[in-house]
Amino acid sequence: MKLFKKVIVVVCLLVFVAMAVGCSEEGPMEKAGKKIDKAAQEAGQQMDKAAEDAGNAAKKLFE
Repeated sequence: MKLFKKVIVVVCLLVFVAMAVGCSEEGPMEKAGKKIDKAAQEAGQQMDKAAEDAGNAAKKLFE
């Protein structure tokens, strides 16, 4: 029984270390995801600016 507990502890520690090491480096999918997030954020900002500009142009038409 004591050997079984030691094996379980060692396996858990190895899994934890493997997860920590595996998650520390960014792979190509993480980098691509960050680029997509940045592009979406910039597109949203451009849409907000375009909407604001259109609103300002509409105000000038009706003044």
